[in-house]
Amino acid sequence: MAIAKTDKIWMSGRWVAWDDAKIHIMTHAMHYASAVFEGIRAYETADGPAVFRLDDHLDRLMFSARVYRMEVPFTAEQLKQTCCEAVAINGLGDCYIRPLIYRGYENIGVNPFGNPIEVAIAAYPWGQYLGPDALSKGVAVKISTWQRLAPNTLPAMAKASANYMNSQLAKMEAIVDGYAEAIALDHNGFVSEGSGQNVFAVIKGEVLTPPLHNSVLAGITRSTVLTLARDLGLPVREATLPRESLYAAEELFFSGTAVEVSPIGSVDRIQVGNGGCGPITRRLQEAYFETVRGKNPKHRDWLTAARPARPAGKPEPAPVPAAARRA
Repeated sequence: MAIAKTDKIWMSGRWVAWDDAKIHIMTHAMHYASAVFEGIRAYETADGPAVFRLDDHLDRLMFSARVYRMEVPFTAEQLKQTCCEAVAINGLGDCYIRPLIYRGYENIGVNPFGNPIEVAIAAYPWGQYLGPDALSKGVAVKISTWQRLAPNTLPAMAKASANYMNSQLAKMEAIVDGYAEAIALDHNGFVSEGSGQNVFAVIKGEVLTPPLHNSVLAGITRSTVLTLARDLGLPVREATLPRESLYAAEELFFSGTAVEVSPIGSVDRIQVGNGGCGPITRRLQEAYFETVRGKNPKHRDWLTAARPARPAGKPEPAPVPAAARRA
């Protein structure tokens, strides 16, 4: 999905023009994937744009950095303020926020120590990751020939750039074979996750998702769906799922910041349920969008205002230039 350019990107303490957000070709992360990141969404609400579960995303970002022994030169609170400012300074409503922590340019070689730790935060509009009809019609998925990471190889619980080389292999294979997305199995042959999404199955009315020991990222949206399912009184639990359970499921769906809650219409050309968005998936989807848009009072604490609410009837203000904000 093409990126829509915005005005400013934050790079290690300063705002730079989008086209000037550059790194040196010898940056360590370019050669050894020594970077961790997050994908975060902000949504328009009645009180203005709000970032969804920002604290949880930044907690995971700092955890990922800690796993890779990155001493981040900014606090989580500083990054939180900057994520909100990235939405405001670019005049955005619904948007995607990408914080990135990476090892910069100083030394070359597998040993990463000695390279500076850099941080960047970009915000930009981003629509439906799997296409405009994915939320209503579902997508065609295949079981990938590429397995997810085995335990004690790479840390699956860290959201690290290196992990997504595995994801790219699965995604490319799926696209070349005529599918929209892939589901990978873990090293034992059990269902793990999509190329960048968690997987849920509805089997005999019960909502199931693989546990973390199946090489699963602890997704923020995954956690949200589990909570919302309980709020709705749905039977829900983590369960190790064999591959064939996907063919028996009444409903399947992906969860993730990018895909939100997206139904799966078929697996390996075997139709799932009615081939579209099943009734339980739809209930969870509706609950999710009510929550992210501030219409669920029980979970308003998941929302962080990106800029002050506008008085009724007043137009959206133009973004303030970065230079003026620093003055």
